[in-house]
Amino acid sequence: MAKTMCSRGLMGTRHVMSAFFVLILTCPAVVIAAEEVAAAGAGTRPWWFWPLVLLVFCFALGILAVMAGVGGGVLYVPLVSGFFPFHIDFVRGAGLMVALAGALAAGPGLLKRNLASLRLTLPVALIASTCAVAGAMLGLYLSALNPAIVQTCLGFTIVGIAILLLVSKNTEKPVVNKQDAVGLALGLRGAYWDPGAKERVDWKTHRSVLGLGLFVLIGIIAGMFGLGAGWANIPVLNLVMGAPMKVSVATSKFLLSITDTSAAWVYLNKGCVIPLIAVPSIVGLMLGSFVGVKLLAIAKPKFIRILVIVVLFFAGFKAVDKGLGLNILG
Repeated sequence: MAKTMCSRGLMGTRHVMSAFFVLILTCPAVVIAAEEVAAAGAGTRPWWFWPLVLLVFCFALGILAVMAGVGGGVLYVPLVSGFFPFHIDFVRGAGLMVALAGALAAGPGLLKRNLASLRLTLPVALIASTCAVAGAMLGLYLSALNPAIVQTCLGFTIVGIAILLLVSKNTEKPVVNKQDAVGLALGLRGAYWDPGAKERVDWKTHRSVLGLGLFVLIGIIAGMFGLGAGWANIPVLNLVMGAPMKVSVATSKFLLSITDTSAAWVYLNKGCVIPLIAVPSIVGLMLGSFVGVKLLAIAKPKFIRILVIVVLFFAGFKAVDKGLGLNILG
C-alpha cells in the first residue's frame, strides 16, 4: 500500500511538472517575450533557438561547476550576460533562480545529516537576505539609469571573485580555543559525525561580529548581481568564523535557499524572470550537476578549479569590456 501511495505521489508530481513545462512552452505571452529577448541580437532566429542553446550551455556549465566545487550562479551570470543577447536584468533574475534551485534541492538532506547548522544559518540569513533585497533594488535602479554600469561593476566583481578563489586556502577543521560573547549568546556551535575519520566533531565559532558584518556586503553583492553567494559564504564561515569546512559548505548551501529567495522576489516583481530563460537554465544546470557528480570521481579537481578561475577572469574582463563599450574581446 505504501508503495502504491508513493507511486501515485510520484505520478502526480510528474503530471504537475509536465503540465508546468507545457504551459511555459505554449503560453503565447511567454513565447512573445522570448521572441523579443532573442530579437535583441538574434535577427531572424526562431523563438526557441536561444532557449535551446542555453539548455546545452547550462548543461556543460553544471558539470564544470560541480567538479570545481563552486555554485552555478557565479559562473552563469557573467558568462550568459557576456555571450548571450539577453538584457542584464533578465540574466540576473535567472541567475538567482538557478542558485535557488540547487540550494532547495540540497538543503533538506544537509539538515538531516546535521551538517547544515540551523543556529548558524538564522542570524546570517537575517542579515544576508535583508541586504540581498536592498542589493537587488539597487541593481535594478542602476540598470534603469544605465545597464552598462551594472555590467561593468559585475565584471570587476567577477574578477575579484576569481582572485579570492585563487588565493583562499580553506581549513578542514579550524582550531577555535575560545568562543566570543556574540557567538556564545547566539548558540553558534554544534556537532556532527565524520564518517571518514569515524569521530564526533564538536565545533564553535569566533570573530562572530566580523563574520556577520561581512555578510552585509555578501548579501548586497548577491542581490545586486544575481549571484549565488557560495563563493563568499564558505570562506567567511570557515576562515573568519572558524566553522569546519563541511559545516561551512553545507550551511552555505542551505543559506542560499533563504538569501536568494529574498532577492528573487524583487526580480519577479519587476518582471525580470522570463521562464524561457530561467527554465532551460535550471534544467540544464541540474542535469549537468548529476553528470558532474558521477565524473567527479575520475576528474582532477585541481585542474578543473584552475580552469574555472581562468574562465572567471575571462568572463570578468568580458563583462568590463562590454560595459565600457571597448569591444577589445569582441
